Amino acid sequence: MSSYVIVGAGECGARAAFALREKGFDGSITLVGSEPHLPYERPPLSKDAIIAGSAPKLVADAEGFAAAGIEVLLDTQVVAIDRARKELLLLDADGPLPYDKLLLTTGARPRELPVARLSNGRVRSLRSHGDAMAIRRHLASACHLTIIGGGFIGLELAAAARGLGAEVTLLEGLPRVLSRGVPAEIAEVVASRHRQEGVELICDAKIDSIEELPDRVDIRLADGRAISSDLLVVGAGSIPNTDIAEAAGLAIANGISVDQHLRTSDPDIFAAGDCCSFPLGLYDGRRIRLESWRNALEQGQFAAANMLGLTESTSAVPWFWSDQYDLTLQIAGLAEGSVLQVRRNLADDAFILFDLDAGGRLIAASGIGKGNAVARDIRVAEMMIAARILSDPTALAAPDVKLKSLLAA
Repeated sequence: MSSYVIVGAGECGARAAFALREKGFDGSITLVGSEPHLPYERPPLSKDAIIAGSAPKLVADAEGFAAAGIEVLLDTQVVAIDRARKELLLLDADGPLPYDKLLLTTGARPRELPVARLSNGRVRSLRSHGDAMAIRRHLASACHLTIIGGGFIGLELAAAARGLGAEVTLLEGLPRVLSRGVPAEIAEVVASRHRQEGVELICDAKIDSIEELPDRVDIRLADGRAISSDLLVVGAGSIPNTDIAEAAGLAIANGISVDQHLRTSDPDIFAAGDCCSFPLGLYDGRRIRLESWRNALEQGQFAAANMLGLTESTSAVPWFWSDQYDLTLQIAGLAEGSVLQVRRNLADDAFILFDLDAGGRLIAASGIGKGNAVARDIRVAEMMIAARILSDPTALAAPDVKLKSLLAA
């Protein structure tokens, strides 16, 4: 009987395990995770988990894994891959774990800053449910929270913390928030809303020193400003977890390097989700690494199919979203290579920015508005990007022209 092992018990790994069964694999499946929880969704960590202290939103409960014949090893650390023997070496285990096919969905970990070493006290990051609960315990006392990093995680946490009554200061080292993949026009809407809600945003912030004390964290900026907080959360991006792959001699390129079928440089080892970089055919084979819920879900399923000998490629349009206060931001596609940006205004101050390349092809769409104001049009734009159709800028800008009509053109 064949033995398939998945290292990384997150969304991606769990989806891959179930997909193997759904596609008819009848061998053994073992899912190995380092956390104490069954696989859960991470997007609620910076929102519902902080605001309501909700339990992890599981991909499936223990009965679901058992019914599918998936063995789940929690609190288990993989320390090495022995490719010659096709075995995994586990910490505190009686013996190695053999595999015929191996999938790595090891995710990513928060990036540490030289001046802000993470601790279990008042300097933290937000990656796991345990992190969210620890942060929430501080926020319940209406503390002063400082966040380093004006990306999605930092801004979503700021919104959640304000909802709990905390005083929030957010430090961003670059001239604006959301500088990675979000148009400046949309980022300014987000920044303005945070300021309206009472968040102190300091961009171009250069941190000179951070001192963690028993009862507070003192931060000094290069311009002389001093900030004293009850808690500091560092949300300065993440680093793919490639340690065991790199030690095993697998190719690394901004993550575990895989081909269009998610196969690593070892034909019996695959990788998927946040930990890997892959060529995206839709963008002429550009190698990218995506940290998103949908990518984790889809690549888990692709990886399962290809572990069974199929040759399915990752061709989905990258898609991201963020909820902050009553605003929802959605982005489809990649704007790199844009030569023309077109704005479409929608009702209630919502709008979408379309990015076209030199050939007139729509390559990205970014929208922001209250609730689901932009969701339908972003979905249609996503289909237009996938279809690689040429787009008329005048029609894209006209709100009375239905996007679906452009898709059919």
